[in-house]
Amino acid sequence: MVPLLLVLLLALILFGAGFAVKVLWWVAVAVLVLWLLGFVMRSTGPSGGRGRWYRW
Repeated sequence: MVPLLLVLLLALILFGAGFAVKVLWWVAVAVLVLWLLGFVMRSTGPSGGRGRWYRW
């Protein structure tokens, strides 16, 4: 009985981890798209040139 419960617990943990990793991949893709949009559509500086697109 205990080995069966351990196998079921392991399957549940691996399924949960796989789902979390898939969600994190979609979040990473969304952040990449936002970063690329910010890089392409950055505003011009006072001198007419494009300055740094980041604030740090």
